[in-house]
Amino acid sequence: MPINEIIIKGAKEHNLKNIDLTIPRDKLVVMTGLSGSGKSSLAFDTIYADGQRRYVESLSSYARMFLGQMDKPDVDSIEGLSPAISIDQKTTSKNPRSTVGTVTEVYDYLRLLYARIGVPHCPVCGREIKQQTVDQIVDQLMALEEGTKLQLLAPIIRGRKGTHVKEFEQARKSGFARVRVDGINYDLSENIELEKNKKHTIEIVVDRIAIKPGVKSRLTDSIETCASLTGGLVTADIIGGEEMSFSQNYACPEHGVSIGELAPRMFSFNNPYGACEKCTGLGVFRRIDPDLVVPNKELSIAEGAIKASGWTAENGSVAMMYFNAISEQYGVPLDKPVSRLTKEQLDYFLYGTGEEKLHLKRDSKFYQAEYETAFEGVINNLERRYKETSSDWTKNEIEGYMAEEACPACKGRRLKAESLSVTVGGLNIAELCDKSVVSALEFFDGLELSQRDRLIGERIIKEIKDRLGFLASVGLEYLTLSRSAGTLSGGESQRIRLATQIGSSLVGVLYILDEPSIGLHQRDNEKLIATLRRLRDLGNTLIVVEHDEDTMYAADYLVDIGPGAGIHGGEVVAAGTVEDIKACERSITGQYLSGKRKIPVPTERRKGNGKFLTVKGASQNNLKDVTVKIPLGTFTCVTGVSGSGKSSLVNEVIYKHLAGKLNRAKVRAGAFTKMEGVSYLDKVINIDQSPIGRTPRSNPATYTGVFSDIRELFAQTQDAKMKGYGAGRFSFNVKGGRCEACEGDGIIKIEMHFLPDVYVPCEVCGGKRYNRETLEVKYKGKSIYDVLEMTVEEGVKFFENMPKIQRKLQTLYEVGLGYVKIGQPATTLSGGEAQRVKLATELSKRATGKTIYILDEPTTGLHTADVHKLIEVLQRLADAGNTVLVIEHNLDVIKTADHIIDLGPEGGDKGGTIVCTGTPEDVAACKESYTGQYLAKLIHNS
Repeated sequence: MPINEIIIKGAKEHNLKNIDLTIPRDKLVVMTGLSGSGKSSLAFDTIYADGQRRYVESLSSYARMFLGQMDKPDVDSIEGLSPAISIDQKTTSKNPRSTVGTVTEVYDYLRLLYARIGVPHCPVCGREIKQQTVDQIVDQLMALEEGTKLQLLAPIIRGRKGTHVKEFEQARKSGFARVRVDGINYDLSENIELEKNKKHTIEIVVDRIAIKPGVKSRLTDSIETCASLTGGLVTADIIGGEEMSFSQNYACPEHGVSIGELAPRMFSFNNPYGACEKCTGLGVFRRIDPDLVVPNKELSIAEGAIKASGWTAENGSVAMMYFNAISEQYGVPLDKPVSRLTKEQLDYFLYGTGEEKLHLKRDSKFYQAEYETAFEGVINNLERRYKETSSDWTKNEIEGYMAEEACPACKGRRLKAESLSVTVGGLNIAELCDKSVVSALEFFDGLELSQRDRLIGERIIKEIKDRLGFLASVGLEYLTLSRSAGTLSGGESQRIRLATQIGSSLVGVLYILDEPSIGLHQRDNEKLIATLRRLRDLGNTLIVVEHDEDTMYAADYLVDIGPGAGIHGGEVVAAGTVEDIKACERSITGQYLSGKRKIPVPTERRKGNGKFLTVKGASQNNLKDVTVKIPLGTFTCVTGVSGSGKSSLVNEVIYKHLAGKLNRAKVRAGAFTKMEGVSYLDKVINIDQSPIGRTPRSNPATYTGVFSDIRELFAQTQDAKMKGYGAGRFSFNVKGGRCEACEGDGIIKIEMHFLPDVYVPCEVCGGKRYNRETLEVKYKGKSIYDVLEMTVEEGVKFFENMPKIQRKLQTLYEVGLGYVKIGQPATTLSGGEAQRVKLATELSKRATGKTIYILDEPTTGLHTADVHKLIEVLQRLADAGNTVLVIEHNLDVIKTADHIIDLGPEGGDKGGTIVCTGTPEDVAACKESYTGQYLAKLIHNS
């Protein structure tokens, strides 16, 4: 009998409570439930881990050396498993050489296409270069009108200085009688004198011939002689007509620029054969940015306008000694704002005085020094120190003043000029990669090729169009193939991998996806669901961890894990169709799906405090000279389809400019003309999804600062005072109270040469991180280890009499992290969880009412019940007079905002403009807005 079910028995990984579950195979299965309920533990840490482990174990021991070994998950048995492929959000490549084109393999096919049917051109003059055989050259000349007279020339020197005596002598010895120098014919028997410092072109006259029947043999011999003298170049000077240039190689007959045999590696920016030699294929350079060295141009030099490592303008400093000397010698005022200095005056400080020396005087109470030296300039000094230093600290310090700029040689296109001079359909490979996916599809649909090229390129073009089609089908039609993979969001990179899997057309595979709808507008969600169904219809099983309602309704089978999070979760609450989940009283998901619970639309919208943050002329990436007003003191949402320019406006322009002005951060803002209203704000806080720490030593307690308070509390206990322990005794990061066997890690790494590294609990402390004496100190019967092992929810009750600690833990609980352990390693937190830890940290601080909070899709990884909590938190921030600016696709968040800025109308080239602004009701009434169309349904139903 065919196995048509996956049967799981006794799953106990993490918080799972001995789950038994049967999942139908070859179906679209959605797993849902509150954040932290155990969905990922079941889908990834149990089902995927076991499927992958079994597949790897079936390979030879040699193959297993190169693959990560996986531990057996804590489950009694799983039957009916297929080889599993995980498509999660944590696999975005940060390699600067990875692009959308390389990750999707489209670029590999493009390289092959250009190598096989590309048309080379001269990089200097742009003329088409053709590779011609002797027979082809003869046929072209024989096609001239009968009686046409011509002379065949061999260009041995082109545009080179010198007298070239040796070349003339060699030509005489070889038996040639005439030569053409700079367009004038000379007899080789006479003495030819050339000016040494002028460029000359010398062509040997090999033959003079008239076109008539019977000269083909002589013509062939003469052309072969020309080609042997020049390495393949032949010039035919037609008497009374134009010159004709021919080449047996891919070389420009006029400029001599040679292009080697066209090969795929010639179009690879990861191969020295094709990569631009100046930037080695990266397309960018990191250079000291003058705007980061002089961030505030309204300050004068004396007031410290120059902010750079080692160049502080203090009396008696070396920097001030140089600045005073420049002021005296060149008459540059030091008390005048930098914005009122000329470029030349500012350049003395930034780029130095060249060879000219300054008279330096250094005064102090103890001595007076006078001497002369040239000044290299602040920027030149930083660049030299960066190259010469071996100190990582110094390098990191100077990198803060650096910004990326396009390589001057390749203009950011990564390839050599020769590679960029090869075209298909009139475009070089870089120009084609700069097109969006949808524009590239249009290009290939309209591509006209010769019969020969069509025969060669047909299969390659089919593969390219298939892959581009897959990208468009998952809602990524706005991406360009040249876009760096490191700039993609988690949702985008996940959908790229999904598109790649569709292209592989595998059958009988178990695909496990982690919230593929992240970062996707509702309009594009339908495309994604159609893609998932297509993958299922091929004969695969899909398990999707998802909170999106549309995906739940599209599922063949729904599994709700819960009912709560952490210790309150880990059970299968309900499993079956959407209607089955709705009918389950215990299912929180079912209550939101059925409408028993819902997030209400506010009865009133805040008008703000009457002040605005106005951005004028924003033109970063695809933004089209956008001007936008954000009402301060409100909860504002920036919406629009994927790729419409939301992140460019909020993260690149608004946040980076405010961070530079308010927080003195060393960042370069995206392109815009002017920003007004910054003076109404006192700080900007960006709450993104980057990790709160990169090591297991970092955790929510250390990040929020509550760990310091807990250590202080333990230090004040009677036990600690008797033993003389201070707060430092309870830190696992310093010597003293920690277990020295594992240095406070709790685990020890054992390196296995042909197997993955094994982590085992420390035998001395048993994984508790502290030594025995430290663990003997108790507060209310609990050691410091016991406290770190508590969930946030347990901690709130445990510390109810300690307001300082309780307040910080309470904010973690309020943002939906009650299930997370106080000491949970940062490396095990998801992007959404890390973002909420940051949000809780900011919430626990006293607000000034003049802060602007910027959040990028804070609902990532959140169940509707958790979104409900998050909205209440954001509303609290706005109630205190702060400004909350959120990029979001989640309609529940959008409908509760005070003000909406909707970008679009489409993604990529067709986006970047303001579609409409106003309250959610205003946007819902806007027919041109895709967001408005979906919002209208929600507002009318609420």
